[in-house]
Amino acid sequence: MRSPRHRAWVVTALLVVFMMINFADKSVLGLAADPIRKDLGLSSSAFGLASSAFFLLFSICGAAVGLLADRVRPKWLLLAMAALWSVAQAPLAMGGGLAVLITSRVLLGAAEGPAFPVAQQTTLSWFPNHRRNLPGALIVLGITLGVLIAAPVLTWVIHHHGWRSAVTVVALAGTVWALLWIPLGGEGPYAAASDDDSPATADSGEATGTATVKGAGTGIGPAAHRTPYRRILATRTWIGATIAYFGTYWVIAFGLVWLPSYLHDGLGYSSAASARLLMLVWGLSGVVVLGQAGVAGWLLRSGITSRRARGGLGGILLLIGAAACLALPSAPAGAATVALLVIGFGLTGAMGSIAVTTVAELAPAHRRGGALGLMNAVVTTAGLIAPTLIGSLVDTQGAAGYQHAVLITGALLLIGGTAAITLIDPSRDARLLSA
Repeated sequence: MRSPRHRAWVVTALLVVFMMINFADKSVLGLAADPIRKDLGLSSSAFGLASSAFFLLFSICGAAVGLLADRVRPKWLLLAMAALWSVAQAPLAMGGGLAVLITSRVLLGAAEGPAFPVAQQTTLSWFPNHRRNLPGALIVLGITLGVLIAAPVLTWVIHHHGWRSAVTVVALAGTVWALLWIPLGGEGPYAAASDDDSPATADSGEATGTATVKGAGTGIGPAAHRTPYRRILATRTWIGATIAYFGTYWVIAFGLVWLPSYLHDGLGYSSAASARLLMLVWGLSGVVVLGQAGVAGWLLRSGITSRRARGGLGGILLLIGAAACLALPSAPAGAATVALLVIGFGLTGAMGSIAVTTVAELAPAHRRGGALGLMNAVVTTAGLIAPTLIGSLVDTQGAAGYQHAVLITGALLLIGGTAAITLIDPSRDARLLSA
């Protein structure tokens, strides 16, 4: 039998691929924006509305399933999500117009809304708190890898076989992942531990890394009644992490839906040059995510508090990104524009990993799924707002609309970075919750 340590990394690897497919699904519309708008005769506002439709049920389902993950095994929730992704995209792959596009994206968003918090909850259940930075960062890295791999592969498919074929490819990828997850997936020994650095005592299945404890995953027992969700959501740490992560998700939504068009139509880059810049942005994001995990883990092992190792580090990255975005519209064309664009959009992704590991440290194990799901529900409203707002700005202002969208992004990152530095302190708030 595989050791728990070996299986922990197998599950983590599968969930990295899970997030890669998740964001490949999301990126299809941005990569195929021009042919979709031409094929269906859509204005920028209509296309932005179709993109935002993805997030119509995204946040609601993210919160609902996040709460459910404290009662139902995350393994089966993740399997159901992956299966629904493929089902939701099948009608669009076969044909249809704007109505089918919107319906497909709404259903896909409902199925993908809980993906990130439940994937993180499952991954972190295999590791104690001081070892969670790397696996948590790897799940975030799946976002970057999904876009990096999807961009060239799906672009080739779109150009040679049409955008509906690209939808078919990502739907099939979800089906294959679901078939692998059935025998290999599962939760780890820290899924319901009362002490994050002490695995739950297993009744059986220790060799496979699973744990069964009284009330595990059900939310029952006295501890569940001592820590209501409202107390967790009222902590400065949860609020600060959520505000900061909102700024990051705004950048992700902008990057997935409108950044290819901004590079081509707003900044005048060719399609080939735009693709290279996209790879550079997402590549830097991946490097920063992994670098943050290493630095934060080293700081924690050196005795530095999470307030500085996680909140301080993440806040500084957001503030640097904010400065770059705010300077971008007035920068001269050329190297300066490229540098500011890559920094502004590439440095902020690490906050997703930081927010999750911070809330996982703060919340008791029996409330972790709900705390993460509710944070994700609030954060992902950025995906509902950003595409529609940017599309409206482009329709009314032309290329200048992109510049105003970048300034709005910079302002949100400034607020998020400030919140991370001033509010996040999971050790303090965990003590308050246990009092």
